[in-house]
Amino acid sequence: MSKLELAAMNCHHRFYPLEEFFASAASNGYKKVELWTGPQHFYMDHERYDSIDKLKQLEQRYHLKIIGICPEQTNPKPNNMATREQDMQDRVYHYFCNAVDVACELQAQQVVVTSGWAFLDEPKQEAWKRSVTMLKRIAQYAQANGMKLAIEALQENESVLANSAQDLAQLLDEVDEPALNICLDMGAMARANDTIQTYFETFHDKVIHCHFVDVNEEITHLAWGDGKRDMRCDLQDFMKYGYHGILSVECVNQRYFKEPFTADAASMRIFEEHIKEIDK
Repeated sequence: MSKLELAAMNCHHRFYPLEEFFASAASNGYKKVELWTGPQHFYMDHERYDSIDKLKQLEQRYHLKIIGICPEQTNPKPNNMATREQDMQDRVYHYFCNAVDVACELQAQQVVVTSGWAFLDEPKQEAWKRSVTMLKRIAQYAQANGMKLAIEALQENESVLANSAQDLAQLLDEVDEPALNICLDMGAMARANDTIQTYFETFHDKVIHCHFVDVNEEITHLAWGDGKRDMRCDLQDFMKYGYHGILSVECVNQRYFKEPFTADAASMRIFEEHIKEIDK
């Protein structure tokens, strides 16, 4: 039997209350969720964060487990791993430490991070060095607190830093901290012309999480069935490499904002159909 599990994410539920997300995830058959820290759902900054109790109550009420924290961190969000201002560097560090603390309190499995982004009029290598320094500091904090980080690649329109598996391999080598692992983001993977095989043959068991989405020629991070990927082949690839992490459906396209629960239902339906066939 397959050990692969699908998790819902709340990114595209941004125009609904957080409890609606938990309720619809449960009704659509999900057992696990990944929490995106959009402030309308769960506020977190460098100084404080919302009560963890409300998250634990939602877990209990809807019989769901929060398996990971996905902090806000892409441009224009302020929490840039490669920021160059000293005051902002201090804030970014404490922001991600707070994310680690939240994950620990929830007994989650990982915190998703990125390389951050550079200004386009500065040397890329300078921003890269800053990213390495910050990732090392945060990874050391995570390690001291028994939490794992999972870094995902960004697409070229999001950052000029880490866009591919090769870029991530260089980052892991330079950061050189055991707490830093890999999140395989299917959208970034496809845009970089990488594959699931590329990731597992590069990182092996360092791949601990996945943002599992459909993709077409123009758009990434689609609900399953709205792109052109073959989910069954993708699932078989994950199983081939012995992946035991969670597959989180990270829909971020505005087409899902009005009825996010419909997108979640479609992804779960397709997932269950393929898992049943694979397990025969």
